[in-house]
Amino acid sequence: QLQLVESGGGLVQPGGSLRLSCAASGFSLEHYAIAWFRQAPGKEREGVSCITDADGYTYYADSVKGRFTISRDNAKNTVYLQMNSLRPEDTAVYYCAEALGEVEARVEATGLQSAGFGSWGQGTQVTVSS
Repeated sequence: QLQLVESGGGLVQPGGSLRLSCAASGFSLEHYAIAWFRQAPGKEREGVSCITDADGYTYYADSVKGRFTISRDNAKNTVYLQMNSLRPEDTAVYYCAEALGEVEARVEATGLQSAGFGSWGQGTQVTVSS
């Protein structure tokens, strides 16, 4: 069974930082693209960031460019999302998910959408508030 578990969320003040983790079990994420999505109350689910397995391709939504960094550690079977300069509008439940096959072309063409991604975890709550 393919499973991903998100962790690292919490309450942080505006301008603060958090690092989210996406840990895989039941499979090796080495050959998967891993993406982070988020969903805030009353809003559509938003693609935040994505990283591919081999060529180092990364994607960031415009809303997080320059503030968030995605990385992977295959030895730990974990993908991270470092979030800096957090804003109240970053408040959401953050999910990670995997995709088989090449995603770079379609992400560049259509943006990071949830279709084609699976093995969704429970999510981790990020709250940015003073």
